[in-house]
Amino acid sequence: MDVEILGRVLSTLPPDDDHPYRTGPWRPQTVERAATELAVVGEIPTDLDGVYLRNTENPVHPALATYHPFDGDGMVHVVGFRDGKAFYRNRFIRTDGFLAEQEARQSLWAGIAEKPESAVRPVGWGARGRMKDAASTDIVVHAGVALATFYQCGEPYRIDPLTLETLGKSAWTPAHGVSAHTKVDPATGELMFFNYGKEEPHLRYGVVDADDKLVHYTDIPLPGPRLPHDMAFTENYAIFNDCPLFWEPDLLAKGAHVARFHPELPLRLGVLPRRATGDRVRWFEADPTFVLHFVNAYEDGDEIVVDGFFQSDPEGRGGHWPGDPAYARLFRMLSLDGMGTRLHRWRLDLATGRTREERLSDDITEFGMVNPNRAGRDYRYAYASTGAPGWFLFDGIVRHDLRTGAQQRYHYGAGVFGSETAVAPRAGGRGEDDGYLVTMTTDMTADRSECLVFDAARVDDGPLARIRLPERVSSGTHSTWAPGSAIPGWADADHPATTVGLPRS
Repeated sequence: MDVEILGRVLSTLPPDDDHPYRTGPWRPQTVERAATELAVVGEIPTDLDGVYLRNTENPVHPALATYHPFDGDGMVHVVGFRDGKAFYRNRFIRTDGFLAEQEARQSLWAGIAEKPESAVRPVGWGARGRMKDAASTDIVVHAGVALATFYQCGEPYRIDPLTLETLGKSAWTPAHGVSAHTKVDPATGELMFFNYGKEEPHLRYGVVDADDKLVHYTDIPLPGPRLPHDMAFTENYAIFNDCPLFWEPDLLAKGAHVARFHPELPLRLGVLPRRATGDRVRWFEADPTFVLHFVNAYEDGDEIVVDGFFQSDPEGRGGHWPGDPAYARLFRMLSLDGMGTRLHRWRLDLATGRTREERLSDDITEFGMVNPNRAGRDYRYAYASTGAPGWFLFDGIVRHDLRTGAQQRYHYGAGVFGSETAVAPRAGGRGEDDGYLVTMTTDMTADRSECLVFDAARVDDGPLARIRLPERVSSGTHSTWAPGSAIPGWADADHPATTVGLPRS
């Protein structure tokens, strides 16, 4: 394996760390690498052409007091494919906070589980005016550039999707920031985003056109501070949520940020024409839950169909947690089995104002993905990650046929955990599932990581190719696929990738 060391980032984390989200599958990486000769078990399809990008919370310094896994520094991984070969790189995102802490050689800002007054740097900078904006949650590709975003509403950081060089911040960023889970409509090239905060109106929504210009931005009033994490869209509408899990108002008034589930309140889903002002939003009520992620949405006659993951207990009290009970209490809202996250469908009737809903699967799953060409449109197949008991880990893939109810599954194996799985449509493909799935695994048994490529129509056959990466990567969050045609200069770029075949084992 031909590996180039791009940089060694200064880290002050102790080698004997025992924190459950800084060890094992979450062991941080501090070396940036580029690998152009990768060993492959099987064969990479020659028509797989583009890049798989994955973001990661990857802490460099110990927390000031209590580390939460969402506090880690943003690190992006890329596996690029062309002509049956692959290359790999990983780079930290050079956010303002990352650079300041590298200079100081310590953490400077309080994390989500810490009191703001514990910060070394004063409040007034970063996400929510107090947290380090790590750009570590999500990643998409828009207008030929990757955008990394932070779930607590920071600034989108622009990244070269091939070299992973940080290119600066988006010029259109509003003063209120941008949440993770921006949405790109491949049919129009538009990017839709939202942000949320403690000040009225509590929610805002914007549209950036295909030329990377902010063309729409509007207030959407909510009854109080909420914690929306995702949004959805259809061909003509944007869909928002008002979930009954939010900061306890009485405690928030005293400066304490304690999220609690209020089952006496309904889930509300808001439907707004994509370029309309916020006063035109229509709210639909449904059974109380918290929706961390939506899968897709589309229009069906007078109805808006919205698919996402329903949580039976958003406070995660029934999870199977190993180890220290103090960590179990602190991180129970990261337990997929405790929260009971299952694929769910809401039908919002624009004619009557009523909501119908149904469970689509009994499996504990999350991180659902679809063929990006079907985003916002009627679709048949959803690909989700199956949840391992306890800690926030994924142990396999399930392919849902939403028309027949049939499922295909693949389990990674004991001690192997996967990343969000991106769908890479075959260029000129004839069907929705004519393409590939790409994901990245962390293998605790073999102490290595691989990038796996599946046939999207035959998930249960197992991977077509297993591409060995130069280091065991830290478990991460969200990913995306970008075809080479969406990356400026792709055809003329130097792609120094070779592969070395390995026997199947």
